[in-house]
Amino acid sequence: MAIEPGKVKRQEIKMLNRKLLEVSGVMNVESFDSEEFLLETECGFLMIKGQNLHIKNLSLEQGLVAIEGLVNELAYVDTNSQGKSKGLWGKIFK
Repeated sequence: MAIEPGKVKRQEIKMLNRKLLEVSGVMNVESFDSEEFLLETECGFLMIKGQNLHIKNLSLEQGLVAIEGLVNELAYVDTNSQGKSKGLWGKIFK
């Protein structure tokens, strides 16, 4: 994840009733299915878990993603630590 020197990281996450999630600062959608999304954001990899998840809106030019479904968990995944990195790639290639 290359961040320009001097650029301020900014991310905004909005959730409405656990059914609509809007995330800004998204650089890439690494993987997704109906139960888990993995987003590369300016603040690190963000894992979203839930049920019946699907993309409502996606604009990588603006860095915005909107996800609908029942959201159960949001977690940042630290790819710098080896244990978590293996878990991250293990989840991507399961």
